[in-house]
Amino acid sequence: MLTTALAGLRAHRLRLLLTFVAIVLGVGFVAGTFVLNDTVQAGFAQRVTADAGKVDVVVLPGEGGGELPEELLERLRALPGVSEAQGLVRGSAPVLGKDGKTAGDAPTTAVSVVRGRLDRTAVVAGAGPGTDDGAAVLDENTAEAQGFRIGDTITVLDHEGDAHRFRLVGLVDTGVDQMLAYTGAVGFTVDTARRMTGAGGYAEIDVAGAAPGLERAVAAAAGPAYRVRTGAQLADELAAAAGANTRLVMLGLFMFGAVAMLVAALVIHNTFTILAAQRTREMALLRCIGATRGQVFGSLLLESAAVGLLASVAGVVTGYGLAALTLTVLASLDAPLPTDAPIALTPLAASGGLAVGLAVTVGAALLPARSATRVPPVAALRDHVGEPAFRAGALRWSFAALLLVAGLGATAVGVFALRPGQEVSLVVVMAGGVLTFLALLVLGPVLVRPLGAFAGWVPRRLSGVPGRLAVDNAARNPKRAATTSVALTVGVTLMTLISVVTVSTRASLTSKLDEQFPIDFLLAAQTGEAVVPRSVAARLRGRPELASVTQVREVRAKVGGERLDVGTFSGPVQPYVVAGSMAGFRAGRAALDERTAERLGVRVGDAVPLETEQAGTVSLTVAALLDGSRSTLPPVTVSARPFDAYFGAVPDSRVMVAVRDGVAPERARAAVDAAAEPYPQVRVSSSTEVRGQFEETLDMLVMVISGLLGLAVLISLFGIANALSLSVHERTRESALLRSLGLTRAQLRHMLTVEALVLSLIGALIGVVLGLGFGWAAMRALLDGAVVEVPVAQIAVFVVLSGAAGALAAVLPARRAARSSIVAALAHT
Repeated sequence: MLTTALAGLRAHRLRLLLTFVAIVLGVGFVAGTFVLNDTVQAGFAQRVTADAGKVDVVVLPGEGGGELPEELLERLRALPGVSEAQGLVRGSAPVLGKDGKTAGDAPTTAVSVVRGRLDRTAVVAGAGPGTDDGAAVLDENTAEAQGFRIGDTITVLDHEGDAHRFRLVGLVDTGVDQMLAYTGAVGFTVDTARRMTGAGGYAEIDVAGAAPGLERAVAAAAGPAYRVRTGAQLADELAAAAGANTRLVMLGLFMFGAVAMLVAALVIHNTFTILAAQRTREMALLRCIGATRGQVFGSLLLESAAVGLLASVAGVVTGYGLAALTLTVLASLDAPLPTDAPIALTPLAASGGLAVGLAVTVGAALLPARSATRVPPVAALRDHVGEPAFRAGALRWSFAALLLVAGLGATAVGVFALRPGQEVSLVVVMAGGVLTFLALLVLGPVLVRPLGAFAGWVPRRLSGVPGRLAVDNAARNPKRAATTSVALTVGVTLMTLISVVTVSTRASLTSKLDEQFPIDFLLAAQTGEAVVPRSVAARLRGRPELASVTQVREVRAKVGGERLDVGTFSGPVQPYVVAGSMAGFRAGRAALDERTAERLGVRVGDAVPLETEQAGTVSLTVAALLDGSRSTLPPVTVSARPFDAYFGAVPDSRVMVAVRDGVAPERARAAVDAAAEPYPQVRVSSSTEVRGQFEETLDMLVMVISGLLGLAVLISLFGIANALSLSVHERTRESALLRSLGLTRAQLRHMLTVEALVLSLIGALIGVVLGLGFGWAAMRALLDGAVVEVPVAQIAVFVVLSGAAGALAAVLPARRAARSSIVAALAHT
């Protein structure tokens, strides 16, 4: 049987080619993700170890944070065996761009640059600040974004907001420090860094020395209030922290890989089902000459294992190439990843890819192999095995009904019974989607005929006899057609769902922003702190170009024993009240968002204590509860005059400006910029810019996700081509008979192309319906009061492209069928 199985594998190698490609693509994606993850993690470890290797022992603040005092540094320097000890300073010090405003989306982090062995700053151009208090270094990304070059003068704000000028002497690489990669870094001497940040101590103390037991001596000198680590332990912690931000991305990639392998499994299952049906006489003949059912079963599994193993090996090699290509692209985009690390093909990546490919292939071939064992030996005497008749039995209907009721029920619970915005509601909706998809998978053969008739209505009328034959052929074997088209259904479902969620999210957030704050400009600091002088809003209110100016102020204070943001507002704001009323909002009253009220255990009419700086502890009556998901007011809101009495003349946290109708945007922007110009920390952003950035991010996200899901669609198209190719082989005599009755080669090609088109449209139509339904459900689970929009044009493009791709997949099988000799084909058995 081993010889027979290998001979059968060689005889059917062309029929298995497209299945081979499908496995290669799926395994390549999974293996590539393994390789990419291992390479990035190895790169992080390599770079961190190189930095931390300069340190023998490091002292860090305790779990509660804080700073390390100067006395501790001096105490450590005096220890026997310590050759050097340096304190590192870190704090906020915003760098101003050439426009005079703070650069970036977050304040730049100031760091101290030490000299000697413990210098862990990677200078990539120029030099470090050395002992020059008037010099500074800047991370290369910030310098490039702001147009700074070595030799330029940069302006940096200290902890009190005062501006200081420094000469830029070098550029540094932030390495694996994810916070510095986000905020950017500006480096000074230790004394300058302390002066700029206002730090009274150090964020870290690094110690170098060769004495045995140095770690114990440092720990004894530091005491239990601080954390002491060796250089190796520091490297491990930094590498873990750096790699943590990539784990979610890798998890997402593995999920897309799982989708690709699911689609590949459907293609493999369909291929072996068709092959088993085509080889009925062969299997029966083997049974006639003494082969047992177990031997027949084993021979088919051996074929699947051989195909899976060879394709998985090719997939691992492909995955290595995909990982290399991805790292090259990331390097060109200056991604904050160690893309220069050597590509790591670890045993886990290779074995994982091989195991996944082999398991999926053999698993998908189990049912077809089991069906092949049921072929009676007498089937070897038959001249032709007809198409198997399909009947939807009671068991299929019952199982499908059970899955459908469970799926729709779970979806209804997630949408209507659970609170929107909670993780559990989205998980329940996703579970409902999976169960509903399984129900449709069971019902697939039943749906093929009506959907095939619908999808083939136009081709049947436009293509004449070839079109009618094609539509009938597409539904001739419902089980095969359903399995072929469902592979495409997976990809189209997910792409439709993502499109609905993206468009609806954009519409929902835009609608809420327009309803709550119909503003054109926002003035705020990078961190949202209260740094906007009240004079800015007063100046803006006097401008004729502007229709309204709204101020929001907030501070951190204790409310009901918990530290919360307490604030006030002045201007045209209409909060979303869900209980109580804002009428007569005055001293002694407060409005809380629902979640804050639930957290404090209070309702409308209850009293809650507020600890203030100037009025001591005051009692506030809860006058209203607000919808926190739709309101941008602070969690605890009081009226304006009492707020000043409680906390003094606090600056505004943000100022929102609406432009008068008919005023040119450029003119209004000039007025707003003029009011904010004297204050470097006050940044002006327009609603158009904010929405544009938001939409650009969403569009990029959709593009990336669509590209990843495109792999599943591509694999499913290979499945359609493979099923059609095997079907063409199966219908060799039928095609020759049609040719002999007058069907031309062009008509035969046209018939097979329309058949593939109908199969593709069946899968696409089911995918669109599922995607629309669960896109709506996902939005209702994600956002309360979500605006659900359907991207009709985009979905229509999905359907058209699916049909076109399916027709394209039929080109080679149709061409091969049309070129076959009529006489030879009629002699085919």
